[in-house]
Parts: sequence; C-alpha cells; structure tokens
Amino acid sequence: MELINALGRRKSAVARVYVNQGKGNITINSKPIEEYFQEEILRFIVRQPLEVTGTLSQFDIKVNLDGGGIKGQAEALRLAIARALCKIDSEAYRHILKENGFLTRDARVVERKKPGRPGARRRFQFSKR
Repeated sequence: MELINALGRRKSAVARVYVNQGKGNITINSKPIEEYFQEEILRFIVRQPLEVTGTLSQFDIKVNLDGGGIKGQAEALRLAIARALCKIDSEAYRHILKENGFLTRDARVVERKKPGRPGARRRFQFSKR
C-alpha cells in the first residue's frame, strides 16, 4: 500500500493526515497521541473512525495539525482519518463512516465581529437619557 494523504478541517483547525500500513501508531506533530491529546475523550474522538471500521491496529498515522483549539483539532483529525480510510477502501469503509456521520464536515465557524458593536450580534447598552 502506498502513502495515502487526506485533509480535515473544523473551525480554524486544519489536519493533514498521512496513512501507511503499520501497527496502529498515531503521531501528531512529531509527538505520540497520548502526549499531544492528554484528555481521554479527545483521544476517543480521534480514534472513532478506526474503531467503527475495525482498523485500529492496521495503519500508522502521521499528522500535521495546525490552528484552532484542542477540541477543534481533534474533530478535524477525525474527519481527515475518515477521509483517508475512504481513499484506502471506499467499498468497505464508506458506508460505515457515512452512517456514523464521520464524513460530514461541520461547517459551523465563529461569526465575524461587526463594526460599531462589541461582538457579532451584541449591542452596547441602551441609554434612554
């Protein structure tokens, strides 16, 4: 199997994934996953596509993560891994991943701040007199 790459985005986080045959090692920005994502729930989010397809110990994954917060990065990585698995074997994995919602890009981003206001929709306090 040749090297497969995929891209995942969430909010302002971007994950570039390189998948190869291996033993199940996940390396993020040259660090093991346990060191990069210290919370168990974030590691669970990242591994979800691998668990539902039953490929947790078949592939080595190297990741470049950039931008956003830690949760957005984890969700961007989940999308990138799901897309990479689809490229590897679309027939076997696509239906399972689509059914679980891992191939859908979450397009929600922060609304921009508008001029003359303290935030996107917030107004300054109204004073009658």
